[in-house]
Amino acid sequence: MELDEKKYLYLLFILPLVVLLFLFNLYWKQKKQREFGDLDAIKKLSPERSTFKPTLKLVIILLALAGLILGLVNPKIGTKMETVKREGIDIVFAMDISKSMLAEDVAPSRLEKSKQIVSQIINQLGSDRIGIVAYAGSAFPVLPITTDYSVAKMFLQSMNTEMVSSQGTSLDEAIKLSATYFDDKSKTSKLLILISDGEDHSEGAQAAAEEANKQGMRIITIGIGTDKGGTIPLKRNGIVESYQRDNNDQVVVTKLNRASLEAIAKATKGGYVSGNNTKEVLEYIKTNLDKIQKTEFESTQMADFQSQFQWFLGIAFGLLFLDFFLLEGKTNWVRKLNLFNEEK
Repeated sequence: MELDEKKYLYLLFILPLVVLLFLFNLYWKQKKQREFGDLDAIKKLSPERSTFKPTLKLVIILLALAGLILGLVNPKIGTKMETVKREGIDIVFAMDISKSMLAEDVAPSRLEKSKQIVSQIINQLGSDRIGIVAYAGSAFPVLPITTDYSVAKMFLQSMNTEMVSSQGTSLDEAIKLSATYFDDKSKTSKLLILISDGEDHSEGAQAAAEEANKQGMRIITIGIGTDKGGTIPLKRNGIVESYQRDNNDQVVVTKLNRASLEAIAKATKGGYVSGNNTKEVLEYIKTNLDKIQKTEFESTQMADFQSQFQWFLGIAFGLLFLDFFLLEGKTNWVRKLNLFNEEK
């Protein structure tokens, strides 16, 4: 069973409050009756009044309230199974998290811009499987291939430049690690979306791209940064304390290396797009995804949960209807049975 709106369960705390109000009202009535006179004498003045029915009415009201609350919660029960076929491609996002991605020549920063772009790309995907790789001086897996986009976004937002100790940018390591995400035996189309400023400190990126092409991978590169470049602010608690300097104590200015990213994409018959305009990136990615052949990569049994709120609401309204016609006087046939010792 699945509960659709669990927040309404807190309304169940109303039930004990109703019981407390009932007991308080009962105590208050008895107190006033004692002040008026003898309780036995008062009962003789109203012989048709039942001492049990007020309690019965309370139980009916409590059950009706519980039914209304459970109706709001909307319990769901899986009553049948359906076969769902998924078609799509396998996509790996390789995210550059080197220090140069902290440059703010692209607002709010190159790294944050990269996160925004990847998140927006995920939003427009259908049933494709995705994975995430992070890299700087070395590459490491962040998220294996999955169809859970919400988990992917959670990992994406947690990425930062402190996740890897070795600095620099090794595009070849990113490509090699991304290739391991794909199943060589699978016929599913393989796409690597590599996001970087292109400042490659390795020499094997071109060779890695050519090897990826042999494995059936296509690479789309997204360049983040400007030709003019920008400095790398070093912050603490959101406040800039200094800027990244080189071995000669000169402030480092990092620039977009468009050529290296274009060469990687060309080696796999992919493409390059500037990441400075999110809308243009999304349109470019969508156009290219539409051209890639989709394959069926998963058939699964999924429970079709059906809402059950109508039953609880029906019972609740039925009880309220019954309570409306349930008078507090004694019922003749119940009085004859004297089940509650009301007749002495």
